Amino acid sequence: MKLGSTGSTDLPGPVPSWRGGPVRIGSVSLANPVMTASGTAGYGTELARYLDLGALGAVVVKSLAAFEWGGNPPPRLSPAGAGMLNAVGLQGPGVEHWLNHGLPELLDAGATVVASIWGRTVEEYRRAADLLATAPAGVVAVEVNLSCPNLEGRDAMFAHDPGRAAEVIAATAGCERPRWAKLSANTDRIVDVAAAVAEAGAETVTCINTLLGMAFDPVTHRPTLGAGGGGLSGASIHPVAVRAVHDVHNALPDLPIIGVGGVSSGWDATELLLAGATAVQVGTATFADPSAPLRVLQQLRHG
Repeated sequence: MKLGSTGSTDLPGPVPSWRGGPVRIGSVSLANPVMTASGTAGYGTELARYLDLGALGAVVVKSLAAFEWGGNPPPRLSPAGAGMLNAVGLQGPGVEHWLNHGLPELLDAGATVVASIWGRTVEEYRRAADLLATAPAGVVAVEVNLSCPNLEGRDAMFAHDPGRAAEVIAATAGCERPRWAKLSANTDRIVDVAAAVAEAGAETVTCINTLLGMAFDPVTHRPTLGAGGGGLSGASIHPVAVRAVHDVHNALPDLPIIGVGGVSSGWDATELLLAGATAVQVGTATFADPSAPLRVLQQLRHG
């Protein structure tokens, strides 16, 4: 079985939740409901040799801060059963560098772009968002990665606290684009967080980010990741993502949701759409098959 795969890639029957054509996510219109997931498609055209980036609904780039960041020590990736552990640590060149270098290549490739930002404090989120105010129109939205330690709150993740998550969303209005709040399922308050960020100005929520995980090497008896623990993604978390989408949609039926977590086939995507998502993102599956986002789209369209 491929890393990040749930097994069969055949779509069993017609798709009731998408019949082709554009989809609307809040105020953002996309050509179709399939995107890359942040953190798995780089900052520019890394996947361009494998698929037409312009054929996707959007390319969501790796999360950027207002500053350059070195990330975590290696190893940063490790197989974990039917999924993958990662602890890259949000390494990145910073928003300004990306605006001047990675973004032009993406736009030249015909991609519809969604930026992603992170920070350790509310002010750092604000700075990153403000820098994106000058981005060209091809950047249609900003996904706010809330699964970051809050240095002002004993390292608790913003995504675990409705009040702090709402503060971040309110502080990022300076990007002058629709904001999508990326939520964590490592909390039993995901519905409360979704309601709070929507009230604070998020047009859409993305469900879900990675789950907390850890593994040890059987030879060295040391953690397989240089940072110790990390985030679990891939097929292992797909049912969790489906449940999170369902619960948020059931509680907040008017809030657009983007589903992400273990999508490697048309049926995986369909499950998220049936649970209440308007669109999906493909992430870990691209490590085994860089063309996976396009394949998922084709299965949805022709399944």
